[in-house]
Amino acid sequence: MNLLLLTDSDFIGEDLVEISGRRHGHIVNILKLPVGGTVKAGLINGKTGIGTIINVDQTQLRIKIDLRDEPIPPLPVTLLLALPRPKMLKRILPICACLGVSKMYLINSYRVEKSYWQSPWLKAKAINGQLQLGLEQAGTTTLPVVELRDRFKPFVEDELESIAANTMRFIAHPKTDTPAPIALNQAATLTVGPEGGFIPYEIGMLIDRGFTPVSLGKRILKVETAVTALLSRLFT
Repeated sequence: MNLLLLTDSDFIGEDLVEISGRRHGHIVNILKLPVGGTVKAGLINGKTGIGTIINVDQTQLRIKIDLRDEPIPPLPVTLLLALPRPKMLKRILPICACLGVSKMYLINSYRVEKSYWQSPWLKAKAINGQLQLGLEQAGTTTLPVVELRDRFKPFVEDELESIAANTMRFIAHPKTDTPAPIALNQAATLTVGPEGGFIPYEIGMLIDRGFTPVSLGKRILKVETAVTALLSRLFT
């Protein structure tokens, strides 16, 4: 944990928070900070700064907070991700938050198992919990917005144009010779398919809406690896 990430409900005063649970355990048992010790802190979707520990007991910490600094800005990227297996989704969400994705749409695809949409990991609390782990790792506070779309065709036909307006548009697709751009550093909408990739019909619909298929090479990558590699390649 490189940042003590706070929510409004942590505050018991204007500049005083009370921390328990996992975060308490990490500060006490891993960081081993005593009274008077300091930790980098930040408010979700707010500023960052320093927290000074003023009281420690077995279950709770009281920390005086001074938040003055702007957080690391998110990347100008929207990620359209075919809903992966629940265990993989649990790994991908912190990665996306850590790397700075602004917005994510978890979308359907022919190769997405219907059962995935019933996963408890799609509950807002579970999603935000994983995103917060990524923010703690990165040391920043801007929470990605995540929306679910369980019907591919209506999403592409009715919403995609407005979502991708004024951005570069890419589909991760291993069956193309066009390499993914390096250091694009422009607003982008990036689409990553399921294990096995999008079917040709889906690829065609995306291409018709201005998306360019791009590749990371001949190696077949797991979805979480492809997302990490693409974001790192497009934004430096």
